[in-house]
Amino acid sequence: MTETHLSPPRLIDLAPRVAKDLGLPAAGVRGALELFQDGATLPFIARYRKEATGGLDEVQLGALRDRGAYLVELEERRLTILESLAESEVLTPQLDRAVRGAATKQDLEDIYRPHRPKRRTRATMAVERGLLPLADSVWEGKVDDAGARRQARDLVDPDREVADMEAALAGARDILAERVAEEPHLRGRVRELMRTRGVVSSSLARGAKEHPLRSRFRDYESHTEPARSIPSHRILAIRRGEAEGVLSWKIEGVEEEIHQETRRVALGRRRARHTLELVAEDAARRLLGPSVATEVASELKDRADAEAIRVFGQNLEQLLLQPPAGERGVLGLDPGFRTGVKAAAVSATGAVLETGTLFLHREDAFQDELQSLLKRHRPELVAVGNGTASRETLALVRQVLETLPAQRRPEAVLVNEAGASVYSASILARDELPGLDVTLRGAVSIARRLQDPLAELVKIDPRSIGVGQYQHDVNQPALRDRLDQTVEVCVNRVGVEVNTASPALLAYVAGIGPTLAQRIVETRERQGGFRERRELLDVPRLGPKAFEQAAGFLRVRGGAHPLDATAVHPERYDLVSSVASDLGMDVADLVGNEAALERLESTLDRYVSERVGRPTLEDILAELRRPGRDPRDRFQPPEFREDVRSPEDLKPGMRLGGVVTNVVAFGAFVDVGVHQDGLVHVSELTDGYVRDPSEVVKVGQAVQVTVLSVDLDRGRIGLSMRADSSERAQPSAQRGDRR
Repeated sequence: MTETHLSPPRLIDLAPRVAKDLGLPAAGVRGALELFQDGATLPFIARYRKEATGGLDEVQLGALRDRGAYLVELEERRLTILESLAESEVLTPQLDRAVRGAATKQDLEDIYRPHRPKRRTRATMAVERGLLPLADSVWEGKVDDAGARRQARDLVDPDREVADMEAALAGARDILAERVAEEPHLRGRVRELMRTRGVVSSSLARGAKEHPLRSRFRDYESHTEPARSIPSHRILAIRRGEAEGVLSWKIEGVEEEIHQETRRVALGRRRARHTLELVAEDAARRLLGPSVATEVASELKDRADAEAIRVFGQNLEQLLLQPPAGERGVLGLDPGFRTGVKAAAVSATGAVLETGTLFLHREDAFQDELQSLLKRHRPELVAVGNGTASRETLALVRQVLETLPAQRRPEAVLVNEAGASVYSASILARDELPGLDVTLRGAVSIARRLQDPLAELVKIDPRSIGVGQYQHDVNQPALRDRLDQTVEVCVNRVGVEVNTASPALLAYVAGIGPTLAQRIVETRERQGGFRERRELLDVPRLGPKAFEQAAGFLRVRGGAHPLDATAVHPERYDLVSSVASDLGMDVADLVGNEAALERLESTLDRYVSERVGRPTLEDILAELRRPGRDPRDRFQPPEFREDVRSPEDLKPGMRLGGVVTNVVAFGAFVDVGVHQDGLVHVSELTDGYVRDPSEVVKVGQAVQVTVLSVDLDRGRIGLSMRADSSERAQPSAQRGDRR
């Protein structure tokens, strides 16, 4: 027995391993991990601590943080296993070296498996019946098959449920089969076999011929694909089919190789060949094969989850950073046939001015009431939700707008309303819009979403926004973490006006969170707004650490200090004052003064110090040139064909404008204005090869597509962005696939 000598891991101590694993500069990784360990947030580190990290970006910082967390968990698990083995008095020097040398969590668990506490198995029950000596004799090569039978006869004991020689031999084989199946190196080899040469095979589940969802999974009723290369969306689709009771699936194709590997380990140079042949077959078929198949299936699920979560986060970021229309009055319309079109006029700052309901089937009344709303509130934009009845609503809206003088004619825009109904029914919506009927809150959300997509979408659970694939099937805690991180990065990249932001938006500012966000709003309302950033220190429980993390991302427009409306951090105000003094002017005169800033640029190095490096100085210079700039693109409304309103209006060969609503591993979904998104398969995105659709398109992007096919029965629209797509359109598909 040996003693353990491991200390609990610290994140900073793992910096060399993280740097090596990720191929990042050691000094930058160490600086970043030290900041993370001290409680700094990713947006703060990326924006205001570039000297410490060597300028690592948000993606690199997120990767090294996650890798560091994995290694901490690995070391904690290593320590737990060593302590458990020591307490069980089975920790030999050889086992100690193996545990300390394990490079992954999987390796650790393989080494620990033979020694961890077990539930009752056939092997443990055989040990209880006194058959371990017989198993050891066979394993240690002390007996051949004849000798094993003689020893088995001596162990016959009806009181111990060993009825005869065959029962004794069967029990010994159970012990050895488990021992073989738990051999760490063998498990590793079998796992690699399944990963690299195994085949995922799915089929129709027993009794599912009449299943109501069968058509949804028709492509997977007889499907095989190498496990090493099966895309994430197909694994998730197969698992969804399994969960619905439509499909069954397994990993197969390496059964003979597994048996051969198991036989090699079981037989070795031992003498009881026949007995061990049976052991090998049982270990491979009953224990090792199914157990490792479960592990590899779990790996495939984890891999698919990781890819789906990556895609979801990427799409969400693009959606959140869509261009805002800005502070312009908007009339929001939430279309509907039966319950009417809900209307909400909001001011340039998002305040609700008036709400009401218009009915499409009363066309004259609809137009009169809409004209009255437009006359009373004079919005610059009309936002129409893109759900049911959207094109009919938009058509009537445009008819009314044509009657208005050109100089005061608002622009009508279709707005993606995904998640608006979720927001409408939420506690947050009730608190924000007290007294307003739940059916009208959606129209308010649609209007505000056009003004600032980021500020409005943060109020909705990202999983309800619909910019991913199989978001309800993936690891939910991991998905929630990734989406929260994505929202946090986007909010802090854009910045937040502290005197108008909602608690939901403030909660994502670095260092704030929901509780402090609510206290900021309460303090703001109590004192009539913040006049400068440093007043945030008066917010209850908002201490210096939270202020350090948050201040640079919070804006105070028209505040007491000219830099409070910029991304310059308060910790650098004195530096900017010194620079302005050197240039013979006040800070207020320096902000936006291009001539002065050009002079500063030529002498920037003179301000480099131990605390402030050139990266920070360059950021400050850029911010002074465009104070409080919004990094998002300029707003441009999407355009759809007036004569296309439903899938039935689509014909192969049509050329249409559309907007990308979702990017997935197998292509991109595009809204062409017919209430149902079409799919541009990855092979149809460009004329050349596309490895990752996100390299070609992004959510919110305006695109031109050609209709390839329309399957009305299955609700599928095939689109293409390739140059030769018109020649390849399929006219017959308009009738639906009825084969």
